[in-house]
Amino acid sequence: MTNPWKLIKNGIIDENPTFVQVIGMCPTLAVTTSAVNGIGMGLATLAVLVAANAVISLVRRLVPDMVRIPVYVILIAGLATVVEFLLKAYFPALNEALGIYIPLIVVNCLLLARAEAFAGKNGVLDSLFDGVGMGLGFTLALGVLGAIRELIGAGTVFGITILPDMIPRTLLFILPPGAFITLGCLMALINALREKKKARGGA
Repeated sequence: MTNPWKLIKNGIIDENPTFVQVIGMCPTLAVTTSAVNGIGMGLATLAVLVAANAVISLVRRLVPDMVRIPVYVILIAGLATVVEFLLKAYFPALNEALGIYIPLIVVNCLLLARAEAFAGKNGVLDSLFDGVGMGLGFTLALGVLGAIRELIGAGTVFGITILPDMIPRTLLFILPPGAFITLGCLMALINALREKKKARGGA
């Protein structure tokens, strides 16, 4: 078994699905108008991802190669539906805010990518920890993106007023263009830090 911490760290930092692999962009850009929405979407995706990785790892030897993708999609769809029902039952406000993007977890390329690249080739425990790492990395990215957009656009974080009234709000950051601007700035910052670290390592 691979070191669990290494798998989790890989998903959060080394191969973060948003900032490094740049996958799952549809929910990343669409639902991060606030920190709560971003973290809520991230946690919903994490739950489906962990469960899907475990189930796919269990059945990988039973599924013929020619039908593995349709089988993976069906399994992910079933698990996403369960999460959607749980959100409707226990977190109706969050479910309303996230809207159509909860059912669309099914077509989030992050889930199918991990199923194909990792869970379909590794054991259950490794697949579980891979799901946890990637899910936490996705949740962290959406949470940070949502918090920044909410802070600049509304002056709040998690609904708590942070910026005083004298500082003007930039509503652009809550609108779709703000998602692209914020994500681009964050990715540029992260890439600059990675290059700086790589240069120090080489030196």
